[in-house]
Amino acid sequence: MAQVEATTERIITADAETVFDALADYKEVRGKVLTAHFSEYEVREGGDGEGTLVHWKLQATSKRVRDCLLDVTEPSDGRLVETDRNSTMVTTWTVTPAGEGKSRVVVTTVWNGAGGIGGFFEKTFAPKGLGRIYGELLQNLATEVEK
Repeated sequence: MAQVEATTERIITADAETVFDALADYKEVRGKVLTAHFSEYEVREGGDGEGTLVHWKLQATSKRVRDCLLDVTEPSDGRLVETDRNSTMVTTWTVTPAGEGKSRVVVTTVWNGAGGIGGFFEKTFAPKGLGRIYGELLQNLATEVEK
């Protein structure tokens, strides 16, 4: 199994603290900024950053749906990590200042991919598809915090 990685980033016109707080707000904001690729969104514990347990289904393609149950941690300032209990998938959100009144958001998802020819296609195409999904999510986040 090869590790698969997808990274997307965006500059948002809002300070880093505002953007991070919005990302970490699973009760109000996160559900609003998710794309149509996410369904069955439910906060099961917590709801504000560290200690949150959140569920959703991620439909990456018409045939590929991941049932995700994510533990949320904040290992350092500006970093939010979602670790899936149902797979090897880990998503890390990093928010840093990017000039006055702006922030850079980088989202990186890694998981252990399949082996063989299926793994080749997964490693080749999954990062692009996930990049599009997270690009849309970051656009929604920007719209939310730039109000």
